[in-house]
Amino acid sequence: MAEIIDGKAVGEDVVARVKKLTAELVASGNTAPGLAVVIVGEDPASQVYVASKSKKAKDCGFHSVQHTLPAETSESELVDLIGALNADPKINGILVQLPLPAHIDSGRIIQTIAPEKDVDGFHFINVGKLGTGELATAFVPCTPAGSMLLIERVRGKDLSGLNAVVVGRSNIVGKPMANLLLAANCTVTIAHSRTRDLAALCRSADILVAAVGRPEMIKGDWVKPGATVIDVGINRIPAPEKGDGKSRLVGDVEFSAAEKTADAITPVPGGVGPMTIAMLMANTLVSASLAAGRPRPEF
Repeated sequence: MAEIIDGKAVGEDVVARVKKLTAELVASGNTAPGLAVVIVGEDPASQVYVASKSKKAKDCGFHSVQHTLPAETSESELVDLIGALNADPKINGILVQLPLPAHIDSGRIIQTIAPEKDVDGFHFINVGKLGTGELATAFVPCTPAGSMLLIERVRGKDLSGLNAVVVGRSNIVGKPMANLLLAANCTVTIAHSRTRDLAALCRSADILVAAVGRPEMIKGDWVKPGATVIDVGINRIPAPEKGDGKSRLVGDVEFSAAEKTADAITPVPGGVGPMTIAMLMANTLVSASLAAGRPRPEF
């Protein structure tokens, strides 16, 4: 049976280090890291995510600011707000909660954020740095960054010679994940819905990252014996065994079968999820440290 990779425990380790380094930053006479979270509209899921991010920032000792804007907010008003946050020296990280209302161009908004405050890692400058291997100065998107830490806990930092397959090609997870694995000397294949014989390709993977958004699409017999499996998916499916109208969370991997073959695997929930918010805190601390002229913290 596989080792279950405890994302909650690793995330808590990251947050503990963030708290320690934040206290040292403030003790040295610098201001606390500042994180501004912007949400437009009343989407219930987004409200929950934003509340958890703001709470975690306060727990870390950050200066935490939340801007909740009505759904009818214009694109130009949002651009103006981001411009003000870019210019505010107390703010080190700016996070705009997606999705935005349909009348606002999300791409334009993301590119309006100053690259040095882009703690989500979505600005083209940070994307370009990651794609060209400039990891020392890039902000990496939080979910791939957290996934990479989980892989390193199992496999170490040097992954030379290992075959990695990333199932999913999104700008938020799939592509940056592939670039991180390349930087660690893996041989990387990006697979997707149009890949021929996906099952055979997955079976070649020493490291298999599932980020496709389809419940239990990756079957247990697609997993190579001894593989490390990182399941980024989070899907809600009906669970009639729990009662009428009940549901449960599953990943993109058929966990019960895959854990019999894999060497290590992340559960859903409790795997990659807790790492995402932990790495958001880490990125914000990095931004604050660099702004204060201090060395870039490592995680």
